[in-house]
Amino acid sequence: MTPQDLLKHLDQGQMWPQPSGLSLDAAYARALEVRQLRMERGEQPRGYKVGFTNRTIWPRYNVFAPIWGCVWHSTLTLCEGEGQVSLAHTCQPRLEPEVVFCMKATPVGNASLNDLFDAIDWVAPGFELVQSHLPDWKFAAADTVADGGLHAHLLVGRRTPVQALAGDANALDALFSAARVTLQKHDQAVEDGQGANVLDSPLRALLHFTRTLRACPGAPDLQAGDLITTGTWTDAWPVQAGEEWSARFSDPIGSLSVRFTA
Repeated sequence: MTPQDLLKHLDQGQMWPQPSGLSLDAAYARALEVRQLRMERGEQPRGYKVGFTNRTIWPRYNVFAPIWGCVWHSTLTLCEGEGQVSLAHTCQPRLEPEVVFCMKATPVGNASLNDLFDAIDWVAPGFELVQSHLPDWKFAAADTVADGGLHAHLLVGRRTPVQALAGDANALDALFSAARVTLQKHDQAVEDGQGANVLDSPLRALLHFTRTLRACPGAPDLQAGDLITTGTWTDAWPVQAGEEWSARFSDPIGSLSVRFTA
């Protein structure tokens, strides 16, 4: 499919007629072409989503390595703990509880965990609404990349300065690795997850993404103000309009609730 075709399916929430047939490298090149089209029509990139960092779900989706896509001003909502997201024009939407980072600077070249910690501004709980334009969520890894990293919307909760969570990278890494989350639907527990599911911790997922982004031809580097959501701590759960979901993260990460509308 052409970049124009892909963008049309994203805009209208239409299923793809067939898989992309692209290689992984070609899919990233195509996704960057879609990024350019979105910028040309006035959309503003606000950061990135990193997907398939949770090793426990790789066999369920037949994708065995992380992928990434773009987050836009039009697909981003900030809240103070409770938010509302429309499911209009989404395709087979599912929900993922995650941790979101905001950068205050571009990480140095060949960044270590310590360098990355120094480049982070704040941390927040997040809900990523993901989607698939192929039936029954059956796809190849390249399809997920061409499909905008499966990103539909990002809800970001209360922001906490990184220095208020930990004094250095090792402490933040340990905090996130040990942290847990309970995903709830209408106050009923659906699944428990933990930060260690996400490439051992969300901070390590961020480091992996930083290196992957820089290895992708034509991809822009991280900038101050970029938001990065680092991957789900549980499976991705189907959602419908009218439902209310919450994620109860271990202290001091906080909690986040969302209500879905049509």
